[in-house]
Amino acid sequence: MLQMMMMGGRVFETSEFKTAMDSHYYPLESMQQSVTILKNSQNIDIRTMQFGEYQPILAAKEINQKGAKFWLENVGRARVQLCAQPNTRAVSEDDPTVPLTKCSLLDACVRKCFNSEPPICMNVNVTQKAPGDPDPTLHDILLEWDYDAGSKVPTLLHLTMVCPVT
Repeated sequence: MLQMMMMGGRVFETSEFKTAMDSHYYPLESMQQSVTILKNSQNIDIRTMQFGEYQPILAAKEINQKGAKFWLENVGRARVQLCAQPNTRAVSEDDPTVPLTKCSLLDACVRKCFNSEPPICMNVNVTQKAPGDPDPTLHDILLEWDYDAGSKVPTLLHLTMVCPVT
């Protein structure tokens, strides 16, 4: 069971997966289409959605390569681990809210991207920890915003899911 849990991130580390996922969030026209799909979906509320909920609607083919349950298990495990990690960072320069956990920060950043006008594009990456990294058996998240010069309004979110070492 532990080996199966640890293998999760590898499937999502391929350049094919990353390119396919990014095609839903970048460029702006693609992100706008994704927002329209989510707003019209009866299976999600775009204003309150969480990381892991929108991917099955926007990218079912990409995330279901090993079956929907595999995606749900991996997202669920990441969410549980990120909910246990305190956060000290604000959502963005134009939103000083400091969510209590890394999972809450992730959710807030994703909602900001999809609910802004215009929406903010995302670049998704998946990496894996090395054995010597801090807490090598736990997920982590790296969230970095790009800003235009002199602006506090973000223009792009770099979202990196860091999976446990295998």
